Amino acid sequence: IRRPPRSTQGVSSAASDVYKRQARAIDIDAYQENGFLIVPSLFTAAEMVTLADDVTRLCRGAYGTVKDLEDSPRDEPETDLLCRYMACHVVHKVLPLTRTMLADQRIVDVVAALIGPNVKCVHSVLFLKGPGEPGNAWHQDETFIPTRDHSLTTVWIAIDDVEIVNGCLRFLPGSHAPGILWPMRPHNDPTLDRLEIACGFPQPETTANAVEIPAGSAVVFDCYTLHSSFPNRTSDRFRRSIQFVYMRAESLLPWDQVSRALTGVDYRDIIIVSGTDPYAYKGIDDPVSYTHLRAHETDS
Repeated sequence: IRRPPRSTQGVSSAASDVYKRQARAIDIDAYQENGFLIVPSLFTAAEMVTLADDVTRLCRGAYGTVKDLEDSPRDEPETDLLCRYMACHVVHKVLPLTRTMLADQRIVDVVAALIGPNVKCVHSVLFLKGPGEPGNAWHQDETFIPTRDHSLTTVWIAIDDVEIVNGCLRFLPGSHAPGILWPMRPHNDPTLDRLEIACGFPQPETTANAVEIPAGSAVVFDCYTLHSSFPNRTSDRFRRSIQFVYMRAESLLPWDQVSRALTGVDYRDIIIVSGTDPYAYKGIDDPVSYTHLRAHETDS
């Protein structure tokens, strides 16, 4: 089981104080045991309404050209517009509110308490999941974004109220503990949108915990925790959400937004949200080209 580092050497006293304060406030033992943690009312419902409005404006092209943004009639109904897309990857590059959110102290304090005071954000995804959309197959985030120290931590925030019926997440508690990345294999399940599914793990799916939370609440989970989502079986509800992915600033990230990169490569399109960056001498990459909307094909 991965535990937060005990030392805060090399960080400012202010950052260290935040780390210690949040470590006392969060049930770290439960997080370490289960591999995920629900944070109620991390943001307000009103803040999520504002974000939802911005998401619609993004899909209407109000924030400029985004890769794979489709032409649509200016008067197209909002539901029809949003149903064109499943997700927007690296959304913080084009949607200013999400860039502010990822460094919001309410998130940062939680993540710092779990993985340590030096934290970098390395990825973001907006999920739209409209009525009738499929669920997401079992997977582990570390399979796709490979850290060197297992510190990858995802913060998944509900924009809408999420329940089983409209496609909430579910987690296999304790599945992170062995530190095993389970193999992925193709599946032919039309109720799932990911092309591959994790297989070979010992826990039965019936032991999974469904996470039903209101808009503004969040679930934080370990990169090795097996998780999936239900299909959206409603005819008139979305399950919009946004996730930000963080890790310890001390760890290199051999990744290129597509796959694992060669040993020694360190992905530097990052944002330091807490503490210091020990690799600041490398500089920061800031390409916008990674951002893209994903139409209905094949995520959480």
